[in-house]
Amino acid sequence: MSFSTALTDAAARVQARLDAALADREDLPVVHAMRYAVQGGKRLRGFLVLESARLHGIAPEAAVSAAASIEALHAYSLVHDDMPCMDDDDLRRGLPTVHRKWDECTAVLAGDALQTLAFELLADPALGSAEVRIELVASLAKASGAEGMVLGQALDIAAETAAVPLTLDQITHLQAGKTGALIRWSAEAGAILGQADRVPLRRYATALGLAFQIADDILDVEGDAEKAGKRLQKDAEAGKATFVSLLGLDGAKARARALVEEAEAALAPYGPEAGTLIEAARFVISRES
Repeated sequence: MSFSTALTDAAARVQARLDAALADREDLPVVHAMRYAVQGGKRLRGFLVLESARLHGIAPEAAVSAAASIEALHAYSLVHDDMPCMDDDDLRRGLPTVHRKWDECTAVLAGDALQTLAFELLADPALGSAEVRIELVASLAKASGAEGMVLGQALDIAAETAAVPLTLDQITHLQAGKTGALIRWSAEAGAILGQADRVPLRRYATALGLAFQIADDILDVEGDAEKAGKRLQKDAEAGKATFVSLLGLDGAKARARALVEEAEAALAPYGPEAGTLIEAARFVISRES
């Protein structure tokens, strides 16, 4: 299966699982905002869960709750990241952000509920034994918390008022949490489900996550806001150091290409079966949104 087909299939499976999880809660407060927040997007993280599971002989039906879980958690992070106290964005995926469509209280609560939904989904017995599910829960908690995504967010906020711009090493550390931690978890989830060695997929995803962020920095400079579905050139306006500001456009693009090569090399143990994940790495640095 080609990457584009696999990504489309993953997106449909994830959306169906999220819709099913929210279907019997329509009359509850904030569920309308939760449903709004999980619509659309590339679903790259969900794809990584399903594809890494496939590499270990796990059928999509048995892994889809984990794929939906990471997309729910990612959606929560975006809802909160868009708020005035953080990035203060008006658009996400070409639509008004949750706090603009409703209000800030609704955005906070919808984000909170999406985070808890993520862990509820990981309790699905279809994912395997209790031991496997506990490992998924514990590893996602670590990836999304004070040692992972939240750490990256906190470092990013601190950088906005720092007296001295961040160095390349500091930005790399920041992004390893803010963007990279959830991407790493997504790729490793298949190995957890298959009770297999996580190291090759961890190496792959570490390189992939950094390449993804560098591509974001490049898009922020030379991308099309309509295609991106969000406001661009925010970092330059805020005077923040980025991979582009430190490496230059050509240097950032070269670094992203080198990271894709690292990601591909990490997949060598899987042979031709990893072809779709290799395509995914190449997509990450050629995307327009």
